Amino acid sequence: MDRHTPPDAPAPLPASGPDGEEIARLFRRIEAGREALVALTRDLIRFPTVNPPGDAYEACARFLGARLAGTGATVRYVRGHGEPDDSDLHPRVNVIGRWESGRPGPVIHFNGHIDVVEAGLGWTLPPFAGEVRDGRVYGRGACDMKGGIAAALIAVEALLAEGLLSQGALEFSGTVDEESGGFGGVGHLARNGWFDRGRVDHVIIPEPLNPDRVCLGHRGVYWAEVEIRGRIGHGAMPFLGVSAIAGMGDFLALIERELLPALRARRTRMPCVPDGARAATLNLNSIHGGQPDPHGGRPAPVVADRCRLVLDRRYLIEEDPDAVTGEIVALLERVKAGRAGIDYSLREIMRFEPTMTEPEAPLVRALDHWIEALFGRPAAHVASPGTYDQKHVARFGQVRDCVAYGPGILDLAHQPDEWVGIDDMVTSAKVMAATTLTLLRRATPAA
Repeated sequence: MDRHTPPDAPAPLPASGPDGEEIARLFRRIEAGREALVALTRDLIRFPTVNPPGDAYEACARFLGARLAGTGATVRYVRGHGEPDDSDLHPRVNVIGRWESGRPGPVIHFNGHIDVVEAGLGWTLPPFAGEVRDGRVYGRGACDMKGGIAAALIAVEALLAEGLLSQGALEFSGTVDEESGGFGGVGHLARNGWFDRGRVDHVIIPEPLNPDRVCLGHRGVYWAEVEIRGRIGHGAMPFLGVSAIAGMGDFLALIERELLPALRARRTRMPCVPDGARAATLNLNSIHGGQPDPHGGRPAPVVADRCRLVLDRRYLIEEDPDAVTGEIVALLERVKAGRAGIDYSLREIMRFEPTMTEPEAPLVRALDHWIEALFGRPAAHVASPGTYDQKHVARFGQVRDCVAYGPGILDLAHQPDEWVGIDDMVTSAKVMAATTLTLLRRATPAA
């Protein structure tokens, strides 16, 4: 028996919502499709959609498109022309399927990213074979997030097979580049109207935040490059030059002594996990100083006239985005004033503001209801420490009823021997299917 099998009588819904027999039929259909769910997950893992550079994107998108078309969806392929990294060698191809009921009603959209990070070292199983062992499917992307894509598709297919799309519409998109910012994927679609409010009402992104939790949003991110500039000089007479590396050392000292303690003291109301993410954070991503790598192992005898540092600042919904930049500039000004001959520049690489769907939103309340019905305990609300494609849906599409919910354990993402539990995929598919039916009937479970 599935360890997450619901009770014989699921928690009651309002009279205007789906009835118990409809829900029971949905759950039986999904349970009977367990092997199909596993097979679909394995098929998706076998596409090595590694980002960068963006391998096998189109092949995976076409595979999903054929499956969507086979269930009656209208299918579109949208390439992210002009977006970062899009090229004829590695085209950023996204797939969108839509099922229409023919009657007015809400539109529920499932979105999953097909790209995965590199496999890396430390695997004991082939990373792109989709092996099944001990109730788990293993492989790069199993958890993040091909298991979630498969669970969402099985949920939609169960609704269609049971004839329960009686009003509104369903959509599914398989998109690219989430691991590198999502610009050629959801970002491109959202900027071109695919997620406009009025066209789409509710968005579920089956990221692996654990199947008994609803992820309401994420912290903000500010990536920037700091360049400290000095003056080149002879390495035997460093007093005639100005070392940019020394200037960068001054900046790093101020970060360690003043900025990091201040960030640790800032706490958010957002339910970020793990607990350390409830504070503002700053990661020193990379640093490069002095001359390029020496030719033949022989460095040039000069004083470093430039040093570059990439910062990864994660900020809270309570913080002012301008102040996030301002406190970096203030430290750099102090470095410039404190060491003669030093100057600096600050270049923004990427910025996304924090976003969080309200806990009382219709989608959140419906998910809460069905998670509690299936797991026997209240759903936990969390927020992600890092960003995901909700940032584009909220910023460009202005769709506020958007969350991440799906199978998979967050801590397994990007790890060797990544896996997703089969029971968790089945249970999360049930949650997504029942939630979708609840929203289609325009009834949200009472609090």
